[in-house]
Amino acid sequence: MASSATLSLLCSSFASHCKISPPATTSLSQFNSLSLSSSSSSSPHKLSSSSPRPTFPLLPKSSEIDSAVLEAELQAPEPDAEPLASEEPAPAALELAESEPAPKREEIFAVVMIGGRQYIVIPGRYIYTQRLKGAKVNDKVVLNKVLLVGTKTTTYIGKPIVTNAAIHAVVEEQGLNDKVVVFKYKKKKNYRRNIGHRQPNSRIRITAITGYQDYPAVTLES
Repeated sequence: MASSATLSLLCSSFASHCKISPPATTSLSQFNSLSLSSSSSSSPHKLSSSSPRPTFPLLPKSSEIDSAVLEAELQAPEPDAEPLASEEPAPAALELAESEPAPKREEIFAVVMIGGRQYIVIPGRYIYTQRLKGAKVNDKVVLNKVLLVGTKTTTYIGKPIVTNAAIHAVVEEQGLNDKVVVFKYKKKKNYRRNIGHRQPNSRIRITAITGYQDYPAVTLES
């Protein structure tokens, strides 16, 4: 009996605090009204989609633009080409000078002795020799110890030198050779010496070889 009384009290208190509503039942008329409202709300979109779209002008293609530009260039009048006042016809003498080939250098060489050493010299080229005493830059020098002169067809051999032959040259530079290192060493004596030396030299450019024509020559058989 006590348990039933407590159960009834609990049920009454639960019913007072919690009110359970019955399940909502939607009628057919309400469902139809909802469907009509949804269709009416979606109808403006359909109408807007069916409405005509604004038309935009079509842009021409790149090929059409290029063809139009080419036609405009072709139709544009070309300006008359007027000769410039600064342009002057070249004189005939200059044309002849340009057409004529440059004269070939004479094929000749010589062997000359300078300071106890022999050098092969060719006109137009330069050589390095031992320092020429008393010579300054741009000085002209004449070398007389000519041992041999050779051309394309003849050879002049000196006995011991070619008489009256001379080599003309111009001093271009007075300088020094590369450094030579002289190292001295003695074992067990604590003796070491490192010495560097640069020999003075002169650079001369050969200008001409003359005076050999009167010397007896040896003709080379072709």
